[in-house]
Amino acid sequence: MEREDGAAGAGFPFSPADSCPARSPAKFAAEPAGAAAMAAVSSYESLVHAVAGAVGSVTAMTVFFPLDTARLRLQVDEKRKSKTTHTVLLEIIKEEGLLAPYRGWFPVISSLCCSNFVYFYTFNSLRALWVKGQHSTTGKDLVLGFVAGVVNVLLTTPLWVVNTRLKLQGAKFRNEDIVPTNYKGIVDAFHQIIRDEGVLALWNGTFPSLLLVFNPAIQFMFYEGFKRKLLKTRLQLTSLDAFVIGAVAKAVATTITYPMQTVQSILRFGRHRLNPENRTLGSLKNVLYLLRQRVRRFGLVGLYKGLEAKLLQTVLTAALMFLVYEKLTAATFTVMGLKHSQKH
Repeated sequence: MEREDGAAGAGFPFSPADSCPARSPAKFAAEPAGAAAMAAVSSYESLVHAVAGAVGSVTAMTVFFPLDTARLRLQVDEKRKSKTTHTVLLEIIKEEGLLAPYRGWFPVISSLCCSNFVYFYTFNSLRALWVKGQHSTTGKDLVLGFVAGVVNVLLTTPLWVVNTRLKLQGAKFRNEDIVPTNYKGIVDAFHQIIRDEGVLALWNGTFPSLLLVFNPAIQFMFYEGFKRKLLKTRLQLTSLDAFVIGAVAKAVATTITYPMQTVQSILRFGRHRLNPENRTLGSLKNVLYLLRQRVRRFGLVGLYKGLEAKLLQTVLTAALMFLVYEKLTAATFTVMGLKHSQKH
C-alpha cells in the first residue's frame, strides 16, 4: 500500500491505541453524535498515529529502497533474464551507476509519507468513532483497514503513478516495447502526463489498487490479532515482538496479493506497447487480460516474478516501520502523560 499502520507500546507498559486518553462510552453517549464524530476525527491521538506512521514508513523505505528498485524492474521489465534480487541490483549498479538503486527516492518517499499519513489518520479516526472505548476485534480491524485503504488509494494514486514513472526513468530495459520518458521532476511529470495522456491517466492502476486494499487490511488484521494475543500474556510488547509480528503479517499479505501488485506496477508505469497498433497500454485495460497474458508468456511463475525482492523489501520495511511507529507513538503518549501530570 504502498501505505501501512499498527499500534502498541514497544518497550512501554501499554499500547498507544489503548493508552491514549480514551473517552468512555458514557461520555460518548452524553455528546451529540456529530460532536463525537468531529472529536474523534480531529483528535490529537489520530494525529500522533498519522505522524508516527509516516515517519516510520519513510525511515524503513529509505533503508530498504534498493530492494524495491529491484522488485519494480523484475515486475515491469519482462525480458530481464536475471531472476534474483542481488543479481538485478548488481546489473543496475554496473550499467547505470552506484546511486541508480536509489533513483526516484524523493518522489517515492514523498508519496509514501502522504499515503501513510492518510492511511494512519483515517484508520485511527474510524477506530475511535466505531470502537468508542471498547476493545477492538479482528473483524473490525479488517473492515477499518479496508475503508482506510480505499480512501488512501483514491487520494494518493496520482502520486504513485508519477513516482513509478520517475523511478524507472533512465533505466536500461531489456523489453523494447517500453516507451521511454523524459520528465524533469515531479511537477513536470504531472504536466506531461495530463497533457499527453489525459488527467485520468494519473489514476492508472486504480482498480487493482482498490483490490490491493486487502493487502494492508490483511496485514493489519494479522498484526492486531498477533498483538492482542501477545498482550494477554505480558504487559508490553518488546522491540523484537513488534518487528517479528510486523514482518509475519506483511509476508502473509504480500504473498496473497502479489499477482495483483504486478498488474498494478505495469498499469502505473503505463509505457508498454502491447497491441498490434503499438499504442501504449491504457489504464482501462482489463486486469484479467493482463493476468492471462502474463501466464501465457511465462506460466504461473510469471505472476510471481520479483516476489523474492518484494518479500525482502516489504517484509523488512514493514517490520522496521512498525518498530519505529510503536516506539514513536508510545514515547509521544508517555510525554503527553507526563505533561498532563505536571499541569495537575
